[in-house]
Formats: sequence, C-alpha cells, structure tokens
Amino acid sequence: MTAQQQPIRVLVVEDDPVAADAHVLYVGRVPGFTAVGKAHTGAEARRLLDRTPVDLILLDLHLPDVHGLQLARSLRAAGHRADVIAVTSARDLAVVREGVSLGVVQYVLKPFTFSTLRDRLVRYAEFRGAAGEASGQDEVDRAIATLRAPGPAALPKGLSGPTLERVTDALRASAEGLTAAGVAETVGISRITARRYLEHLVDTGRAERRPQYGTVGRPELQYRWVRGR
Repeated sequence: MTAQQQPIRVLVVEDDPVAADAHVLYVGRVPGFTAVGKAHTGAEARRLLDRTPVDLILLDLHLPDVHGLQLARSLRAAGHRADVIAVTSARDLAVVREGVSLGVVQYVLKPFTFSTLRDRLVRYAEFRGAAGEASGQDEVDRAIATLRAPGPAALPKGLSGPTLERVTDALRASAEGLTAAGVAETVGISRITARRYLEHLVDTGRAERRPQYGTVGRPELQYRWVRGR
C-alpha cells in the first residue's frame, strides 16, 4: 500500500464513553478512515497525540478539563498539525468563527446520524486528496467547496425544525423512553403530532420503537432515543 493509499487516521476525543464508542464505530465504517484511538479528556488527547500519528481529530468541544477550542489552540502551539472536525451541541456562531481560525474544517452538531458524519468525512477526504497546482480561481473554489455540506434535508411536510428539536430533547432526556402521549404532554403538542415526529426520528435512525405491554387492549408504542446518535 502506498502513502497515498494509507487510511486517514482519526483520533476521537469525546467525554461521553458511549458516544466515544459510537463515533469510533462510525469512523471505522467509512472506507479510507481508521480510528487510531479515543480520549475522554484534553490531557488524554495530548498524551495520545504525542505518541500516535493522527491526521484528523474528531473533537468534542465540551471536555471535563478544557474547552475543545483551547485544546486545539494548544495543539497548534505544540506543533501538531492534525485537522479538526468539531463535534458539539453548541450553536454559538462566535465559537464557530473562532474554530475556523484554529483550523476546524467542519462542524457536526449533536445529535447526528452515521450518514451525517459519513458525509463530512467523505468531503474531508476529497479535500485532503486534492493535489497539484490549481489552474485558476475556479479550481481553487471547487477544492474549498468540497468541505461544504449540502443544504439541510427538508423535513416531511407539516414538521418544523424547532418542534423536532423539542421532541428530540424530550426523548433524549428519558432513559426509559416515552410514548407519543408522554411526548405530547412534555412538549405541549397533540398526541397525533407527537407520533409524527417520533416516527420521523425512527425513520432517520435516531430513535427506536417497541410495544409497551401490561395495559388492557392494544399495547402502546414506546419510543427510545438511540444512544450515541
């Protein structure tokens, strides 16, 4: 195997052990990438980087001992040149701007599915694989554009982004899962509407459903968040 064919080496930095395992699994499912380690703190990430060659860091911004951007800044100062894809629930655009200045090439907002991360990794690989001298401005623009994600997928008719986020938060907060009635009461929407959002989450792989037995008559469906998504 030549140097050009070597897989892109990824370090997963994530404080949640379940999410870290899921991200390692996701990386391993994308051809051309391999997870070479995982760290749950900034200090652990530094130790791994000092002894393990890494091309890309999948970096959670909220670590127990340091903010992810502080870690990225210190790594640059220490001479580490691995690129960074930030994985975070933070939506502060000031943080996004600061990350760009520190070499963050992509942001992936939690919660996300495997297909979302796969798209970002594939685009990063295309960007990384660009070589040679550009013939002009158009070619430079095309190389940079490979990092951009496509526009957000349209939600099914009748569903809204803010309500989907509230349903998602309610489901993630429940360790035992919720029925459509439970989500409706928590979010303040009708049971029928809650079920539409829950079924959308099931269809996109972010939730699972199972019958809830122990009641008279037809069992009610219970929905649970798929951990690590």
